[in-house]
Amino acid sequence: MFDAATSPGHSRRPLPPAQPPVRGVPDRPTPTAAQEQSRTARPGRQRDAFFDNAKYLAIVLVALGHSWSAIKTDNRALEGLYNVVYTFHMPAFIVISGYFSRSFDMRPDRLKRLVTGIAVPYLLFQIAYSLFRRYAGQADDPISLVSPYYLTWFLCALFIWRLTTPLWKLVRRPLPLALGIAMVGSVTPGLDDNLDLGRVLQFLPCFVLGLLLKPEHFALIRRPAVRVLSVPVFAAALAVGWWTVPRVDGGWFYRQSSAQDIGAPWWTGPLMTLAMFGCALLLTACFLAWVPGRRTWFTALGAGTLYGYLLHGFVVKGTLYAGGFDLAEQYGALGTVAVTVLAAAAVTVLCTKPVQRVFRFAMEPKMEWAFREDAAELARERQKQRETVGV
Repeated sequence: MFDAATSPGHSRRPLPPAQPPVRGVPDRPTPTAAQEQSRTARPGRQRDAFFDNAKYLAIVLVALGHSWSAIKTDNRALEGLYNVVYTFHMPAFIVISGYFSRSFDMRPDRLKRLVTGIAVPYLLFQIAYSLFRRYAGQADDPISLVSPYYLTWFLCALFIWRLTTPLWKLVRRPLPLALGIAMVGSVTPGLDDNLDLGRVLQFLPCFVLGLLLKPEHFALIRRPAVRVLSVPVFAAALAVGWWTVPRVDGGWFYRQSSAQDIGAPWWTGPLMTLAMFGCALLLTACFLAWVPGRRTWFTALGAGTLYGYLLHGFVVKGTLYAGGFDLAEQYGALGTVAVTVLAAAAVTVLCTKPVQRVFRFAMEPKMEWAFREDAAELARERQKQRETVGV
């Protein structure tokens, strides 16, 4: 594409004089060919490889943690590593979720995506996991939609957190307020009986922190100096994790139960809430410092982490019901290595494009039949189409 005013011509007629600018109307410079080509070549927002890498690595840690929980008995080193991973792997995932929820408001199209992308998958997988457990002969409880089972608590929590996003943008000091709410949750027994509110409240500061972060914060922790400092920090964390095994109740790492439910004095709840948040913040920064920012072989898998998260539970529970973890424990360290490798491989496969295509009906249902057409959304779609074709 070229501009007719600057193209070579064969007419000998003089060029018309330049027209004075119209008062009140700013000059609009003609885009260069490179700008026009860049605009048409990338009509949509380009994904950031760093965040896709971080999400994939975090979901691998989630799968490892769920697998280790079945074989960590009588293995102090593995249980210490398990405690370290549980200190930061879900906080890291939640911080990133909060960061990408910054633009959420009550606009109809975003509410629609909230329902189809979070609420509907929660309902489907809550029922699927309940039926799976029942037909595996593990339980005969009635299906409950208000008591999240196993992995589904995160979808329930994310739905609640995202709905409250406009409020966190409104208050003056959102993070101290979120920490205060989390501390209240740590001294309120029985919250995990309904919608797993114990974890919803105690993990809330991680989500609010993500809402407050800016790109320059992530650039800061990705500096080489931070990457180097993270090595002794993780080494110290592993030592502390080993120390905590016989001394600290594992319930604190799940952020699910109150201090009274764990059997600790009530005043330890707020103190442990602050301590766990501080440790999670430190280890999450160290974890993100080592996440590569370039495209790697697993970058594309970061777009399918919800698939890996929700589906790997069937693999873990199926292995548990079949006695696979008991067999692994008989082989000691070799069994632990085998479980670790297989868990990482399984969740990796579950994040791939073929798996996404098969299960998209449950994870990303269209559900056009359930919603009215929004005039504002239609107008935005038409505007995007015009920008794509360069009109």
